Amino acid sequence: MKKDILNRKDIEKLVNLFYEKVKQDKIISHFFSDVVKVDWEQHLPIMYRFWENVLFYTGNYNGNPMQQHLTIHSKHPFTIKDFTQWTILFNETVDELFEGENAELIKQRAQSISTIMQIKMFK
Repeated sequence: MKKDILNRKDIEKLVNLFYEKVKQDKIISHFFSDVVKVDWEQHLPIMYRFWENVLFYTGNYNGNPMQQHLTIHSKHPFTIKDFTQWTILFNETVDELFEGENAELIKQRAQSISTIMQIKMFK
């Protein structure tokens, strides 16, 4: 039996594996390698804080993910397929590593974030 997501260490494990998958993905990797050349040493700690705040309400994330994605969208438009693939990879990664209430909750919140971004981008 897998354990649930319980702390920052678990968030880091999830985020690290997720982005390893993203880097190899044929549908969305170009956003990270070509559209925006991501500095992973800078990006990953931001994502740790973001997801830790999403799940545990730590208050340790300050940022505007919607604006970041709108900026990327202006350089190379996202499609519904891109958001779908992101969600598939995220859910697969959660399910591969964890199970439990928090694992389900982070998947629900990821879906909500994706849906809100799509509504705002494709209105």
